[in-house]
Amino acid sequence: MTVTGIITAIVIGVIIGALGRLVVPGKQNIPIWLTIVIGIVAALIGTAIAGALGVAATSGIDWIELLIQVGLAAVGVILTVSLYGRRHVR
Repeated sequence: MTVTGIITAIVIGVIIGALGRLVVPGKQNIPIWLTIVIGIVAALIGTAIAGALGVAATSGIDWIELLIQVGLAAVGVILTVSLYGRRHVR
């Protein structure tokens, strides 16, 4: 993986994490760095799933891959909020 690939993964992770967080209703009490990590992981796993389904490489925008990634990020945010919120209740 090149430096450009790493930077691209971080940028895509920020976007996917933010979209995943927007999809989840209510307030999420998790730090932004955790949202970025969730987004990066969701983007990587979503790309792998899209590749396995044969929808990763299309001409134009890969809408199905994007929906898979955002869905995974939303699930990741929900799980993280439920786990992180229990540990850091003030």
